[in-house]
Amino acid sequence: MKRTRSDDTNPGDSQSLLPSSKIPFRARKIPKLTSNILKSKPEEPHNPKIPSTPSPIIPKPLTYKDEINLAIHHLRSADPLLANCIDSFAPPELVTNRAPFFSLVRNIISQQLSNKAAHAIEARFLTLFESPGSVKPETLLALTVQQLRSVGISGPKANYLHDLASKYRDGVLSDCEIVGMDDETLFEKLTMVKGIGPWSVHMFMIFTLHRPDVLPVGDLVVRRGVERLYGLKGLPKPSEMEKLCEKWRPYRSVGAWYMYRLVEAKGVLQTL
Repeated sequence: MKRTRSDDTNPGDSQSLLPSSKIPFRARKIPKLTSNILKSKPEEPHNPKIPSTPSPIIPKPLTYKDEINLAIHHLRSADPLLANCIDSFAPPELVTNRAPFFSLVRNIISQQLSNKAAHAIEARFLTLFESPGSVKPETLLALTVQQLRSVGISGPKANYLHDLASKYRDGVLSDCEIVGMDDETLFEKLTMVKGIGPWSVHMFMIFTLHRPDVLPVGDLVVRRGVERLYGLKGLPKPSEMEKLCEKWRPYRSVGAWYMYRLVEAKGVLQTL
């Protein structure tokens, strides 16, 4: 699926108390309390009924069985204009077997490049490794900036790749943790990486993790699709996108996917 490239180069639970067992003990003399002690405010008892803060719920990915059908059903009923668009195209097919780290590497490499140029540079990049599966943080860090530049990767992007690999090496990020993070935490963690901005995170969340409720408000094609869908006089601003697409929740990723289809069908992508 075609996507525009964007500039992303700026950098315990509370425990219930069990009742005490009645243990016999020898009576002892209790000292007399002073007046000051009697006047002191007693300690607040622990309330075992107060629940702990629940962990964020990770929504089912769009690759989960029947999740796409649920999304389409919701969008049809929530937005009649989008329903017409849904009837014009085949349903989404989101498939990827890439590990999160490799997907983030590809994301950085392809920024601000056409699909053709990005694929060519990625192919040369892979010649530096034994196989795509050997693209790991440690193997990437073993490559110098000069080696990365020799296959067409710019100097800044080479540094971004090293920063990503360093955060994996230092335990700031890991594939396992990324998959288990809620959307808000994931966005915060990934934008700490140099060269990964909001657009890159949104694309990663939709096309690698298949998160269902992501709205890439900065994506030019999605904005153009919303403009056409609602007959606007110009491209909607991010704040306008949030309001217009609120009805798509909790499947805004699928709504955004149809905006790509709508713009492609109008032959607009080549002129953006």
